[in-house]
Amino acid sequence: MAIYSIKDLEKLSDIKAHTIRVWEQRYSIVEPKRTSTNIRYYSDDDLKKLLNIALLNKNGYKISKIAKMSKQEMAQKVADISEVNFENATQLDALTISMIEMDEYKFDKIISTNIHQIGFEQTMLEIINPFLDKLSLLWLTGSINPAQEHFISCLIRQKIIVAIDKEPYSENPNAPKFLLFLPEGNTDELSLLFLHYIIKSRGNKVIYLGQNIPFQDIKAVFSIHQPQFIYSIISEVFTKEPVQKYIERIGSTFTQCDIILTGYRVLAQPLRCPQNIHIHETLGQTISLLDTLKEASVSLGK
Repeated sequence: MAIYSIKDLEKLSDIKAHTIRVWEQRYSIVEPKRTSTNIRYYSDDDLKKLLNIALLNKNGYKISKIAKMSKQEMAQKVADISEVNFENATQLDALTISMIEMDEYKFDKIISTNIHQIGFEQTMLEIINPFLDKLSLLWLTGSINPAQEHFISCLIRQKIIVAIDKEPYSENPNAPKFLLFLPEGNTDELSLLFLHYIIKSRGNKVIYLGQNIPFQDIKAVFSIHQPQFIYSIISEVFTKEPVQKYIERIGSTFTQCDIILTGYRVLAQPLRCPQNIHIHETLGQTISLLDTLKEASVSLGK
C-alpha cells in the first residue's frame, strides 16, 4: 500500500492543503493515519476519494453535498461528468483518477470519447500532452509510483500505435521521407511515436527506428533509404559525449538532408548548429513545416 503526505494530495488534486484540512475537520471526507513518530499520512483509498471529490467540487458540487454521497454515487457522478464535460481541466482530473486507480476501462472511455469528439491529434495536443506534463511533475516529486507511471504510459503508447496503423502508407512519389529515432541513452519514446503519427497523417513516408539507436545503425539505415529529413528528440543525458559534439557529428555525417532536433537537452543550452540542423522549440513549428511540405507535395503531384 502506498502512503501519501498532504502535499502529495495537494499536487495530485490541485486542492490546497489548508482546504483539505478544513474538509477533514468539517466533513470527515478523509481520515489521515499517523506513523509511529506521529506524522500524518494518507492511504490509496484516501487519495482516490479526494480526487473524485476534487473533480466534483470543481464542477459545481458543494462539498457539503459531496460529503453525503456514497462511494458508488460519487463514482457514477464523476463518470457522468467526464463524458459530458470536455474542459481540459476536467479531462486531466479524470485521467489522473484513472492512473491512480490503474483503471484501464476508465482511461479508455475518456480517451475514446475525446477522440470521437475532437479527433486523435487534438486529443493528443489538448488532453494527453498536458497530462504527460503533469505526469512528469508528479514523477519528479515522488507523488506517484513507477507502476502507475508505466501503466498509463503503456496505455497511451497503445493508443498512438493504433492511430499510426490506421493511417495509410503514402504512395505519392513526391512525398518527403523522414527518419525518426532516439539516440543512445534516450528511451522515452511517446513523443517520438506521436511525431510518427503527425508526419504520416500528412502523407509523408516514415522510417521509424525507435529508442536508444546507436549512431552506426542510423548511418546504415540512411544509406538504404536516403531520407530528406532526420528527426530526433534528445531529452535524456548522453553518457558517451556532450550534446554539442553529437549534433556536430550528425550534422557533418548527413549533409545531404535536413536534420530537425528538439527535446530538453537541446533546448536547455546554447548550441552551435551546423547549417543543416534546425532546432524546433515547439511542436507547432514541426506541424507548420509538415503542412507546408504537404502543400508542396500536392502541388508537385498535380
